[in-house]
Amino acid sequence: IVIVFLPLLTLQGLEGKLFVPVALTIVFALTASLLLSLTIIPVLASYLLGKPKHDDPWLVRKLAGIYLPLLRWSLAHGRAVVLGALLMLFAAGALYTQVGKAFMPSMDEGDLIVQLEKLPSINLDKSIELDQRVQRAILEQVPEVTGVVARTGSDELGLDPMGLNQTDSFLVLKPRAQWRMASKDALIAEIRGVLEQFPGIDYAFTQPIEMRVSEMLTGVRGDLAIKVFGDDQDELNRAADRIVAEVEKIEGAEDVFTPRNDGALYYALRVDRLAAGRLGLDVDTLEDSLRAQVEGVHIGTVYEGARRTPLVVRGPAELRDSAAVLGALQLALPDGQRVPLSSLVTLQRTEGPVAVQRERGKRMAVVVANVSGRDLVGFVEEARQQVMDGVKLPAGYYYEWGGEFENQQRAAQRLSLVVPIAVGLIFLLLFTTFRSVRQAALVLSNVPFAMIGGIVGLWLTHEYLSVPASVGFIALLGIAVLNGVVMVTYFNQLRAQGMALEQLVIEGARRRLRPVLMTASIAAFGLVPLLFATGPGSEIQRPLAIVVIGGLISSTALTLILLPILYRRFGIEPRGN
Repeated sequence: IVIVFLPLLTLQGLEGKLFVPVALTIVFALTASLLLSLTIIPVLASYLLGKPKHDDPWLVRKLAGIYLPLLRWSLAHGRAVVLGALLMLFAAGALYTQVGKAFMPSMDEGDLIVQLEKLPSINLDKSIELDQRVQRAILEQVPEVTGVVARTGSDELGLDPMGLNQTDSFLVLKPRAQWRMASKDALIAEIRGVLEQFPGIDYAFTQPIEMRVSEMLTGVRGDLAIKVFGDDQDELNRAADRIVAEVEKIEGAEDVFTPRNDGALYYALRVDRLAAGRLGLDVDTLEDSLRAQVEGVHIGTVYEGARRTPLVVRGPAELRDSAAVLGALQLALPDGQRVPLSSLVTLQRTEGPVAVQRERGKRMAVVVANVSGRDLVGFVEEARQQVMDGVKLPAGYYYEWGGEFENQQRAAQRLSLVVPIAVGLIFLLLFTTFRSVRQAALVLSNVPFAMIGGIVGLWLTHEYLSVPASVGFIALLGIAVLNGVVMVTYFNQLRAQGMALEQLVIEGARRRLRPVLMTASIAAFGLVPLLFATGPGSEIQRPLAIVVIGGLISSTALTLILLPILYRRFGIEPRGN
């Protein structure tokens, strides 16, 4: 079981932060349990346990009364039972293709964030005015929202760079019992209807922790990000618009948009170098003078206790609001005279990007999308084909898929590499224990049949195959192998005592019924609270519990029925081997 959890120690990113402590806890607990069972438990047993009762408890006798006739019938119809198990395995494989795949289950954090994206040319006052209109409309039309806390643009420290056209609105919600609707999806749909009343605004819904985690891990606030790389910004914007049009056609696509960087208004100042030179000015001096007037010059800091206030001297605000006032600005010459700025430069109004996004030194445009009502991986597979067929990029331009999908792919690739290695190590341990390739393979054959219950559980509950569900399958692998070892080891003990093969599989299965059932039931009952939990974070724990409980049901049933049949047929090495 310890080896089974070693693959979790290789997880990186968010999944590593969540499940590496889980793996370490289990490994340390099992190690301590092993030491106790070899040292303290025998001593305590010698003092505390009295004369053992050889009769099985009432419940075990009842279960054995049901189990033994079923086992004898299965041994008499071994081929039919094996064929039925194989059909169940193939059916589970077919169901696996119907189970969606995602990185992490969406966690209900309580509150919502609405991300607003306006035209890049908007100024701060107009942006705030529009935000307030949107907020008033939400508060008036959606009574479930009790308050709005909004932030427009970057903070003072510059740790969260945003344009003046970007706003994060934190919606404070009433307790769920006071809602008119039954789900958060219905609430989002109603808020979405309010936002549709404001044309020209792109918006997306997220949650506080979800937004920060996505932004920290991938740099994008969304389930899916399509990053288009190239050299020309206009061509990148056109390609992003075409991708948006294609992605919006896909079922489950929500909040699909590309952050707008173009359309910001600028004044380009073209210096008449000859005129400036005749007056004794060079371009650098002229730029320094304009920078001091428009941006300001830091001349000191005022200290008031722990508070620090920078002192900045700059020209009047009218210089930044009016081209005529800026052109009339009087510049000082080296000889003390003054000339208007318009006599040295030409002011030309132009449009340009608010910011230029780059990654790995390449310009890029980003298309952001959220996925609702379906799994992320299935959505991306369909989106890949849709974009590939509908969008043709010029030479030198390409796109990559990122966002939460990038995390899911990374975790899946790493687990697909390390889990087979762990299974190989388990096989070596089994071979060392039994000194038989057949019996080692026999114990491992229980693993795929254990997966049947986990897959069926995910399909019945409409959960996705996420990282927590994958952790559940890994845990299930260890328990399934443990039950197989318990059964095969006892078969070998009875065989060493000279018992006939037909008799030993029946007697061994009967005597191992209680240990196998206790191993499975203890693990299953321990996870039942996670199955019905409703508190914060329960969405992450539930897929793990579903997989383990469902897998234990199928694993235990097939261990008790199928393993005796397979041992009778394949468990004994031919003579001479």
